[in-house]
Amino acid sequence: MKQTRDWIQLSMVDGLGPNGFWALVTHFGSPGAALAASGAEWQALPGLRWRQVPARGAIIAGGERVDRELAALADIGGRAVSYPDPDYPSLLRSIACPPPVLYLCGRSGVGNTTAVAIIGSRAATSYGRRTAHRLAMDLGGRGVTVVSGLAQGIDAEAHAGCLAGGGFTVAVLGCGLDVVYPRINGRLYRLIAEAGLLVSEYPLGTKPEGFRFPARNRIIAGLSRGVVVVEAARRSGTLITVQHALEEGREVFAVPGQVDSAKSAGSHWLLQQGAGLVVCADDIAEGLGLPSSPVPKQETAQEAGAIDSGAAQVLALLEPYPLLRDDLLRRSGLGSARLSELLLMLELAGCVEILPGDRVRRIDTAACCS
Repeated sequence: MKQTRDWIQLSMVDGLGPNGFWALVTHFGSPGAALAASGAEWQALPGLRWRQVPARGAIIAGGERVDRELAALADIGGRAVSYPDPDYPSLLRSIACPPPVLYLCGRSGVGNTTAVAIIGSRAATSYGRRTAHRLAMDLGGRGVTVVSGLAQGIDAEAHAGCLAGGGFTVAVLGCGLDVVYPRINGRLYRLIAEAGLLVSEYPLGTKPEGFRFPARNRIIAGLSRGVVVVEAARRSGTLITVQHALEEGREVFAVPGQVDSAKSAGSHWLLQQGAGLVVCADDIAEGLGLPSSPVPKQETAQEAGAIDSGAAQVLALLEPYPLLRDDLLRRSGLGSARLSELLLMLELAGCVEILPGDRVRRIDTAACCS
């Protein structure tokens, strides 16, 4: 426990960051030794900027901050795993600048299965959302862990699809575990905390500032054996994750889109550069040397015909053609928050498709018609 506390305390030094952390550990031999060193010794270390050398009192006070962090983590059912811990994911441990500490909330087992990242545009098309959901659901049904970043669009569909397939999904956050971002994914966040795993390298309360997301992307790539780009523009931030994946020797795949779609221009460029072409989950399985047939999985509540009665009533109001959400709200007589909750439940079950323009349509499947 003392070792884990040292790792947490050093990683929480303001302004240090992972690069500064590893520079100190390499120089002093361990986080404990770095914490015991004087400010002058830190100052003498090449590469550390002056603002990364806190006053001695601030380092000592950091121990109290660790106490507060661990207590707050316990309150939300979370835990901290440091780099030397056996539960730290082995694939992530091998990347160039691994996070010294991971804050986790949810089920264990992220390092025990093959993981694939599914990533893409926040402003996804209906085609991109549908494809991400289908790929993730198929992979989840094969026992493959699906990793993504809990953003709107492709990320959310990847998580939801994996859960709908009875699989295990990992959401890597660019903020503290206790910060739900974006707010629209609040219910999905809670579902992942219950049936999957939330991961962050940031202490509780850390805000989702823009500069944190490129750093977050290296963890998404690092946890995964392969990265699948479903939909991305030529200058998309998604390609940052791809770059991390290539640097770490991971397989890169891309899904083709319409030839004139700017939202697939990045995907098409990746295919031109040699990324693996993906039209179904078998393409990913073949590229990674995985079994091509799905593994047996437990029957989900939706497949057993146990869809929530409220969700069933909403489903009965929908047609295969798109309906505006506002019209559905009026027809159902439900509150907006309750309708959103039921629509997400139906989306996870693969019964509805959420379309651009705040529209929704029913998808007729055996599971939903039973």
